[in-house]
Amino acid sequence: MSEKNEPGLWDGFKAFLMRGNVVDLAVAVVIGAAFTNIVNSVVQGVINPLVGAFGTKDLDHYSSCLKAPCSMKADGTVESGIPIMWGSVLSATLSFLITAAVVYFLMVLPMAKYLARQAARKAEKEGTQEVMEISELEVLKEIRDALVAQRGSGHDER
Repeated sequence: MSEKNEPGLWDGFKAFLMRGNVVDLAVAVVIGAAFTNIVNSVVQGVINPLVGAFGTKDLDHYSSCLKAPCSMKADGTVESGIPIMWGSVLSATLSFLITAAVVYFLMVLPMAKYLARQAARKAEKEGTQEVMEISELEVLKEIRDALVAQRGSGHDER
């Protein structure tokens, strides 16, 4: 017989799904997918033409020929030779750097500053509470001392 104290498979699965980390991760993946389209558009529409302005063509078309002669068809397939498409690697690297910079400066850095402010407020609140506790303790000690002194002087008079 199985014990009823053990959580079932379904209960464990529900607990896993309801964890904050899983939900946060799902949101991050969805936002990341949407953000990837924006970054790719910026790289393809702005960065590549700017880099291409210094050369003669779009960044994705820059290549070197490892085994000559290299020729490509109009649709981008290789006819002969072994081309190294370093322009597309550079484009992907720029996409990554732009994505990393935007995520850091627009998401990670503000969140870190916000959490630091929250921690400072919490520490300040705890510090104030500690001072109040210390002052309460001092007042209680004074009351105790006054009662002891009063009791001591009462014994002397008898």
